[in-house]
Amino acid sequence: MKEYSFEKLEVWQLSRKLTGKIYTLTSHFPESERFGMTNQIRRAGISITSNIAE
Repeated sequence: MKEYSFEKLEVWQLSRKLTGKIYTLTSHFPESERFGMTNQIRRAGISITSNIAE
């Protein structure tokens, strides 16, 4: 598998770990928040990683 230059950046690696922690944390949110706050927080975490990659 090809490794891209941004994958070597420590900040990108840390953002991936943060996103994983966000998913773990939000999995314990109430079911009523599944498509509200949970989705928004997860997308924000993914956005950090994606913006670094850009």
